[in-house]
Amino acid sequence: MADVLVVAEAADGKLKKTTHSAVTFARQAAAALGGTYAILVIGDSLGEAAAEAATLGAEKVLVAEAGALKDYVAERYVPTVAAAAKGAKIVVGTASAYGKDLLPRVAARLSAGFASDISELLAEGSSLKYKRPMYAGNAYGVCTVATPVHVVSVRQSAFAAAEPAGAKSPIEQVAVVPPSAAAERVEFVSFDQVKSERPELAEAKVVVSGGRALKERFNEVLDPLADVLGAAVGASRAACDAGYAASDLQVGQTGKVVAPSLYVAVGISGAIQHLAGMKGSKVIVAINKDADAPIFQVADYGLVTDLFTAVPELVKQIQAARS
Repeated sequence: MADVLVVAEAADGKLKKTTHSAVTFARQAAAALGGTYAILVIGDSLGEAAAEAATLGAEKVLVAEAGALKDYVAERYVPTVAAAAKGAKIVVGTASAYGKDLLPRVAARLSAGFASDISELLAEGSSLKYKRPMYAGNAYGVCTVATPVHVVSVRQSAFAAAEPAGAKSPIEQVAVVPPSAAAERVEFVSFDQVKSERPELAEAKVVVSGGRALKERFNEVLDPLADVLGAAVGASRAACDAGYAASDLQVGQTGKVVAPSLYVAVGISGAIQHLAGMKGSKVIVAINKDADAPIFQVADYGLVTDLFTAVPELVKQIQAARS
């Protein structure tokens, strides 16, 4: 059995990009332990997801596939994940909504310690420690796990997406373990997903976010800029609380953590709670009429001006440059 087991995240039969960050961690951990890593893909209709996982350099790809797993319910997934983890020293996934829901239950099933939302692996020989942000990213703690098995969730923005490794890994089917009698009582009712033609916020390469200053013109101002950049749209908590943007667009400590190649903050002051969700972005552009706004302290490029004038002009200039 591999030393590290990556619990992949799949949706609509495809591997989600969040999994690639967990694989990067697995490569680091396996190297420190002098061992290998495997990837578990669990769900239904997983042919495409398994094929992509097989390109990521794992010792093998384990596929637990059943119609009963089509609709995600943590209680039904945990027994199979725990069985696949037999012999592994570390079980890892990404700290997405999926990972935050599933992995603590896996840890409980394995009687294992859990290191959540880590940003760095610290290896001293085969001894592993985990660094994680605290207080909205203003401080970091280092934790150790005393149990024989470690369960870890990694912050996607802190680990680069793993690239294909060349040779394809063998794919092995594993048995789906039936849930307990208590878990059988948990029923999947529905999944209300917000459909959008834009990239998914947590996985987008470009994100355009707006703050409360946009008021009722939030979409009127931001949508053209997002369209011309092929970007996902995000928002500050203040904009969401005011009803100018949907809650699922919130970026920050209590929202989604993003780390795109380009992050454009429009009318966002830059409270520490918001910075905690986006300061890992590669390039940050801020547009705000307040020259003293905290967002400028982390921005690579800043424009101090009226956003209602600047953003439409920026759209025009980008369109002109591309034509």
